[in-house]
Amino acid sequence: MARQWKVLLVTSVAVMMALLDVTIVNVALPALATAFPASSLDDLSWVLNAYNVVFAAALIPAGRLADRWGRRRVFLAGVALFLAGSAACGLAPTVGVLVAARCVQALGAAAIMPTSLGLLLPEFPVRRRATAIALWTATGTVAGAAGPSLGGALVAWPGWRWVFLVNLLIGLPGLLAAARVLRETRDDSPGPFPDVVGALLLGGGVGALALAVVRLPDWGATSVAFGGTVTAGVALLLALTVRSSRHPAPIIEPALVRIRSFSVANLGSLVFAAAMNALLLCNVLFLTQVWRYDSLATGGALTAGPVTAAALAPLVGRLGDRFGPRAVALPGGLFFCAGALLLARAPGQPDFLADFLPAAVLIGAGAAFSFPGFGHAAFAEFPRARFATGVAIASCLRQVGAVFGIAVLITVLGDGSGTPLAVFHRAYLVIAAGGLLAAGVALTLGRVHARDVAHVPAAQPAAAVRSAAGAAAPPAGSTSGRSTTRP
Repeated sequence: MARQWKVLLVTSVAVMMALLDVTIVNVALPALATAFPASSLDDLSWVLNAYNVVFAAALIPAGRLADRWGRRRVFLAGVALFLAGSAACGLAPTVGVLVAARCVQALGAAAIMPTSLGLLLPEFPVRRRATAIALWTATGTVAGAAGPSLGGALVAWPGWRWVFLVNLLIGLPGLLAAARVLRETRDDSPGPFPDVVGALLLGGGVGALALAVVRLPDWGATSVAFGGTVTAGVALLLALTVRSSRHPAPIIEPALVRIRSFSVANLGSLVFAAAMNALLLCNVLFLTQVWRYDSLATGGALTAGPVTAAALAPLVGRLGDRFGPRAVALPGGLFFCAGALLLARAPGQPDFLADFLPAAVLIGAGAAFSFPGFGHAAFAEFPRARFATGVAIASCLRQVGAVFGIAVLITVLGDGSGTPLAVFHRAYLVIAAGGLLAAGVALTLGRVHARDVAHVPAAQPAAAVRSAAGAAAPPAGSTSGRSTTRP
């Protein structure tokens, strides 16, 4: 039992560090503008966007390789790479160096995310996986939501460079502990080497679509740049689909996508991630621009949601283990929707206790229920030999949802019609609709029951099927394809 919680602790700390950097830089942008006065807002926006785009594009290749080479090995390498990128960010003399260092951070984070849950799930029995996922997810949710709070405190006290250097204080002890606690796991029968060309097609396609969404407010939906980037991304992903149907070791196995609970849960997670990330940024802008809070007051006001999410995590895990993921994800979307609707009625004069705190608690409850609920559903019937790949796919879709949600928010806030308060009220209504849509997806999950699946569902390309047509079936009880654990 003690070992399970040690693994949960070291993997959750790494995830917290990786996801913290998705949102912690939001509050630091004004300080970056002061530190680099020759850089435009468009230049500075790439401090945020470069991390999001590279993170999304690299997740699935990193997870696929981790299943083959070893999740512990890739996890430790990812943490070390992330810390190196963080140090470079903190010492960056120019915006260009800072953006490049953020790309290095993103590559490390892409290795951390899929391997962390892939290392954690085998430590827990099937009947308690919902609890494990709830606690692991709560760490990421709290990190993402607490990013603006911590960022505001760091910017106000030691300066913006510590927004990045603080990762060294978190990550170095975590890296040493992980090297002692984690044991290697991998797919014991990985088959041919994963498709390198497919990995490049996937990274290019996801990166192009994420770039198009990020730049939509600047380019415009009818611009040649936007249309060309979307077309390129779609073409690359279509080429990936065709190649995956024919390659003996595709980077995304079609059989995994055909697992209904996995696909539906990831759709719900994408929708909720879009709404959640839009709300996190919207709250920062509302508090600073409408209520005129400074960075410290903004950070303090935003802590209620993460605290609520952390407090509810154990309860959510037990509910998921007992009643299934739909009973958790559905109310989560409704809680979130209710909180956003409260914010859509917030007055122009600040009244934290009456008008912001109740909404923040509901939103924290929504995150505490929705993300673990969809995560439990995604992996309830997923083969354990592909845990890292599955987590990578889920994390990639969540990151794409985050990019899309922020782009939609910027578009809504860019509509200058009405007073600033009215514009924010419209934005919160759009965000509330996202929570309601996530609840609708949760309703379609049906009854999903966790079970231990050792093998990837049979789905081979035509050439492989023909070559194996005369082969005898494996004997009963065969362990081929089973994920193994090596101390």
